[in-house]
Formats: sequence, C-alpha cells, structure tokens
Amino acid sequence: MATKLSIRNLFFFVLFISFGVQAQEKKYEIQTIAFYNCENLFDTIRDPKIYDEEWTPTGAQSWTSAKYKQKLHNLARVMSIIGTDENPKMPAVIGVAEVENRAVLEDLVKEPQLLPGNYGIVHYDSPDKRGIDVGLLYQKNHFTPTSSKAIPTMIYDMTKVDKYTGEKGVRVYTRDQLLVTGLLDGEEVHFIVNHWPSRVGGEKRSSPLREAAAALNVKIMDSLRAINPDAKIITMGDMNDGPYNNSMKKVLKTEAKKSNVKAGGVYNPMEKMAKDGLGTLAYRDAWDVFDQMVLTEPYVREEYDSWRFWKAKIFKKPFMIQSTGQYKGYPLRNTNGIPGFSDHFPVYVYLIREVK
Repeated sequence: MATKLSIRNLFFFVLFISFGVQAQEKKYEIQTIAFYNCENLFDTIRDPKIYDEEWTPTGAQSWTSAKYKQKLHNLARVMSIIGTDENPKMPAVIGVAEVENRAVLEDLVKEPQLLPGNYGIVHYDSPDKRGIDVGLLYQKNHFTPTSSKAIPTMIYDMTKVDKYTGEKGVRVYTRDQLLVTGLLDGEEVHFIVNHWPSRVGGEKRSSPLREAAAALNVKIMDSLRAINPDAKIITMGDMNDGPYNNSMKKVLKTEAKKSNVKAGGVYNPMEKMAKDGLGTLAYRDAWDVFDQMVLTEPYVREEYDSWRFWKAKIFKKPFMIQSTGQYKGYPLRNTNGIPGFSDHFPVYVYLIREVK
C-alpha cells in the first residue's frame, strides 16, 4: 500500500490510497497544536508578591515598555507561523510557559500577527516564587474549553530540612499543571500544560522532583481515563528532562514507536528526534529535547474518523537562531536586557481526521 499526503484548498489534505490499479481519495482536515516556552515573558510592573525585580525599568534587565513590546512582537511572530509549512492555519491551540501573568497573555494575543487567530486564554497564577506560570491560548473558532483546572504540583525536596519544623522535606514551589478539557472542532480532547522543576543543583539531585511531577501527570491522565478509557490527552511542556530520562521513560512510560503503544499507553514522538541529535535547547554545545508533546494511545490508532496524530516537529527559522558569536546556532534568547525570542525552540504536532 502506498500513501501520498498533500494540501488541498489550503485547509484539507487529500490522501490517496492505492490498491493495485484502483485508487481511493480521502480528504482530511488538519489542526496544529503547539507548545512554546516564552522565556521570561514579564511586563515592566513590579509585583510585590513575586521575585520580578529583575524585569523592571530599574532592574538588572532595564526592562522598559519598548523592550516588553519588542518581546511580545517577537513571540507573536513565531507563534503565528508555527506549522504553516504544511498547514496554512495558525495553531488551534498553543501551550505556553514562563509567562508572568494573564495580563502579558492578553497583550500577546492583541499583537497584530496573532489578532486574526482570535485567541482566547486559559491561565491561573501559580505558586512559583519567580511568578512564572503556564497557560493555554486557543483559537475560539476551533476550540471551546468546557473545563479547566490548575493542579498543584505538591513535591518536596527530601534532601533539605524545614527550618521551622525540623522535619525532613521542604516543599518546592513550582508551576501548577494546567488541565484544559474542551471541544476541538466538536470533538472532546484534553490538554495538560507543564513546566517541571529545573535542574538547579544538578540533574541527578533534582531528578526526583521531575519524577514526582511526572507521577502527577500520570495521576491526571488516569483520572481522565477512569471517565473515558479512550480519552484523547496531549501532555505538553518544558519537562526539563529529555525523552530518555527517568521521568519520561520510567514514570510516564512513554513509547518511541507508535506500534509499541498499547491501550492505556502514551506515545512520545520527540524520542526519535533526540536520538537523531535534534534539540529544542542547547547547553554547553549539547542539544536536548526538553520541550515535548506526548499523546495517549487513541491518537495513534489507524482509523481516521476522529482526530489522530500525523507528525511532530521542532519549529525553527533562521531569524530565531543566533547567527554569530560563542552561541552561534543556539536559539536567539534575551541577552543583557535585549529582547530575543526564547532560549527554547517551540514544538508542535499535526492532528488530522477524515472529512465525511
């Protein structure tokens, strides 16, 4: 059996399935689902409840209104064209991380590049001490949220002792995990947006924190499957781990091949990217895929009568890449108070389904 996939009328795919001398034509609609770590999307206003002094006009970044507006413009430029190489529409859904508050997202979706998308916002303030949160942007014409919840990531650093109680274990105030359920062009889907604990203190020492975050992810997915065993869930985010680390392989139990995903299992298309040497961020000239999108088993079934996974990619264009200096080839990030794009490249998946 041979297959060929191409764009038709800018909004549909045509799939030709050949059986000997006979051919059957099918049309498919497509949607792009993306995730982008926005790297310190802060406004210029001092918030006494969080540690945002650095991102104020008098702070270390000399973060002015002009710089803030340039940052918004840069991010909107990227988001508006994610996935448009093969789908002319802007992403239907974009998970985001490292955003200070709802106000910055409101400013972001008002940028001229994103205005045509008519994006709505799901956001909750998290207990992160720096005040950076996760959120979800969605095209109102394609996705209708029916419920959302910020689920606290209650994890503890057992190598530390609480100075007040003397008990072992100090809570790590990190980002909540955002669960959004809704209808994607009429079909129920679920999104979990993540930004797991960083590697401060070293990968090995901090690994249990991300494993605990992964365990919460599993708990959320299990709760959705208890209601509907065929729940279509995409968990996305900056995991601060690669696809091969314990949090992904041993806790989430991700599979690198669709054929290996059993009922109740999850598929991680980013694992092959990592094995091929690709990356969403670089550190000391070593690339890794911290930004990931993991899909539950119903997305990888063969029938295309409802939304199915087609392919996943890392999105990067020349203007998003450092072109000179020590960090040539790295993502073009904020540097010395000068707004860039992000220190991460965004990732995305295409979902397709047959048009009846």
